[in-house]
Amino acid sequence: MDQEYLPSNHPELATIYNNISQVYNLMADYSAALSYLQKTLEIHEKSLSANHPDLATTYENIGRVYYAMGEYSTALSHHQKALEIQQKSLPSDHPLLAITHNSIGQVYYTMGEYSTALSHHQKALEIQQTSLPSSHPDLAATHSNIGRVYDSMGNYSTALSHLQTTLQIQEKSPPCNHPDLATTYENIGRVHYAMGEYSTALLHHQKTLEIRYKSLPSNHPLLAITHNNIGQVHHAMGEYSTAHSHHQKALGIQQKSLPSSHPDLAITYNNIGEIWVAMADYLKAVSCYKKTLKIQQVALPSDHPSLAITYNNIGRVHELREHYSDALFNYEKALKIQLKALPSNHPSLATTYNNEEQLAVRWALDTANEFRRLGGQCAAASNIDSA
Repeated sequence: MDQEYLPSNHPELATIYNNISQVYNLMADYSAALSYLQKTLEIHEKSLSANHPDLATTYENIGRVYYAMGEYSTALSHHQKALEIQQKSLPSDHPLLAITHNSIGQVYYTMGEYSTALSHHQKALEIQQTSLPSSHPDLAATHSNIGRVYDSMGNYSTALSHLQTTLQIQEKSPPCNHPDLATTYENIGRVHYAMGEYSTALLHHQKTLEIRYKSLPSNHPLLAITHNNIGQVHHAMGEYSTAHSHHQKALGIQQKSLPSSHPDLAITYNNIGEIWVAMADYLKAVSCYKKTLKIQQVALPSDHPSLAITYNNIGRVHELREHYSDALFNYEKALKIQLKALPSNHPSLATTYNNEEQLAVRWALDTANEFRRLGGQCAAASNIDSA
């Protein structure tokens, strides 16, 4: 209707296109969202100055869609354009700057660059503590982001502290089924899972799932993430069939809603592989891990910590199959990545060192047993000859 009465570069049309894109984004229809945002951008580039804040907001929104699509370098480029404009056109403590720092931090976090991610989230927090009331939802989001980074860095107590702050802010603000509250429950659940507190982790993930089924479409990628988290907890508790069921639900959602090279699909294949390892079906496990690795090599930087996890998992399966040289090859690839990407006291480094140590012991024992067997055969042959 508006197109019949407004010129093609009218700012109001840009607003309408932007609003339509946000709806498509919420529905996880990212190609449609991107199409409308590109129309918004075309209008803004023709009608606004190069440093106009609205142009920055459009770059920011485009970056978020690319992030959801798993195209992290493209997302980062758009967020950095937004930040550059905002730093020229807005006061240094403007809340929009905090939002963009958070977006950039999220991309770096997903790319495994945790220290850079933390730096951006902390800049966001500094701005918000100056410019926003202490109960503002944006502060809750920033504490959540910081908590998630500390969780991935293995600093669980600091992570929980930030996530509890997030929860305190959100619980004061209705509604009780808001998607942001679901994200906080999810992040707290992940920390408790990492700490081995499985029943507490499961409780938080189930709260997340309940909220998301009420507030999101049935094929939304966030539902898949929650099913994966619940599956991991059930796996840790030894409930393999229940775990497998949740991972398969996640896979079904992701195959409908995400591109085939999206990193979240890699996570799901990895989780299913873990179930097959627990059930001693090593060929199926290796098949799943190879699917994980194939996606990660396309979608992630070569030194991303998730690649190290996959190499460790492949190495473990080779070790269980007594393919020791293949196991060592994969463990060493994992260690090389972790030494580059993780702090020296990160628990994942300890896991890889432990894997290599156990491999060396098993390899030595098997070699010793083989020599013992051959020695026995030689002794038996010698006794026959002397007889």
